[in-house]
Amino acid sequence: RVPEIALIELDPAIGHTEPDAEIQDLLHASAGLNLGLRFLPHASAFNLLSPPKPDGDFASRLVWFDAFVTNVDRTPRNVNLLVHQGQVWLIDHGAALYFHHSWQNYLGQSESAFPLIKDHVLLPLADRLEEADRVNTGKLSRDIFEAIIAAIPDPWLNSQAPFPDREAHRQAYADFLERRLRSSHIFVGEAERARAQIL
Repeated sequence: RVPEIALIELDPAIGHTEPDAEIQDLLHASAGLNLGLRFLPHASAFNLLSPPKPDGDFASRLVWFDAFVTNVDRTPRNVNLLVHQGQVWLIDHGAALYFHHSWQNYLGQSESAFPLIKDHVLLPLADRLEEADRVNTGKLSRDIFEAIIAAIPDPWLNSQAPFPDREAHRQAYADFLERRLRSSHIFVGEAERARAQIL
């Protein structure tokens, strides 16, 4: 589960009355079009020691997903999971797909093993990674990637990436994701090795 996604336009003046300089800088840098998630009232941070405890299927699918999108930010220190009405919700994927901060050899990066999966908060519970790989690879395709990428607002594309236009930038994302999907055995193998070392 992911909270409803919304595009939000932030006025540059939003941070002027914020007393904390660091937060003020973040708000100032966020002026313009932003991606937001619906607020979940009374939600609490996920904790492995408190219910609900995810089963192996959920844990494996989430570990697989985070390895697929190279999400470095779902660790015990910063779970980016909320519990709302007895359900676990995924939030804040801003640290995923970090390859796009440096497009050099991006197709080569698509085949990375993603060793940082060793720090995933749910890795100890992820006892069905091969099954998750079969299920998830069966659900995803280039057509799905292209449909999602088509929804990226134009202003977010081609600002500093080495592509001649936005369409080429979109195609590069689709190429990366398609190749990463075909290489899923690499990151699944890495996750299985990492899990074996912590058990």
